[in-house]
Amino acid sequence: MPPICRFLAALVFTSLFHASARGAEPDLSAWPETLREEVAGILRWPFNDRTRPLPLVVAPLPADQLVSTPPPGAITLFNGKDLSAWQPSSWRIVGDAVEITPGKDYLVTRDSFGSCRLHLEWWTPPGPDLKNGQNRGNSGIFFMGQYEVQVLDSYQNITYADGQAGAVYGQHPPGVNPARPPGEWQSYDIEFIRPVFDADGRLVRPARLTVDFNGVRVQDRVLVFGPTNPPARRPYRAHAVALPLQLQNHREVVRFRNIWIVPLAD
Repeated sequence: MPPICRFLAALVFTSLFHASARGAEPDLSAWPETLREEVAGILRWPFNDRTRPLPLVVAPLPADQLVSTPPPGAITLFNGKDLSAWQPSSWRIVGDAVEITPGKDYLVTRDSFGSCRLHLEWWTPPGPDLKNGQNRGNSGIFFMGQYEVQVLDSYQNITYADGQAGAVYGQHPPGVNPARPPGEWQSYDIEFIRPVFDADGRLVRPARLTVDFNGVRVQDRVLVFGPTNPPARRPYRAHAVALPLQLQNHREVVRFRNIWIVPLAD
């Protein structure tokens, strides 16, 4: 696709997003008919809408019932000892975990990945002076550097629904909220199916995400509309079939441990 055509396509998609935010009926003609209902469900709510209903709080699965060892074929990204699987960064090892250095860089894998299953555990600090909303234990997991599953201390912490822990940021709130209190380890098992583009850069298959949060399924093969970075929903842009995984630095102290990944065939 010539650059000018790609620019015009992006412009059209952007205008659709703004129309949706104003409550106008979105034009879904660019999407296959089989996907239009799913896409309309995403666009029904404006980005980070604070009137959107919050997920129901439920009990997490007991920690001793969760998977804690890598399966056959898994690539260990962090085993509590070193960061050799990651590009150089300011993050530091604390005990058996790696901790964000607030305000610095993201943690980025050396290798690139497409479709995959990812396991990791994360921790946010407890204390009497906890912040609120998006300023409490905020981080995220960026598949291919673009598609985020939110990390946040969502225990008794009110924020917009599509920014809670387990959300596909800005698109899908978690179905329920099984967060443990801060100071306890949280667990994610995530399946990411990458988007597919044709030779001209047109979207053939959107990305999909499944998220188990503390043993509770909170996303089930949800359609990813496009890159999730704020301040708005944006269209896909063709990219490589594999890109590095990134852990976000959002100026908050968050720790991660037991990180492994299983590449999946498309």
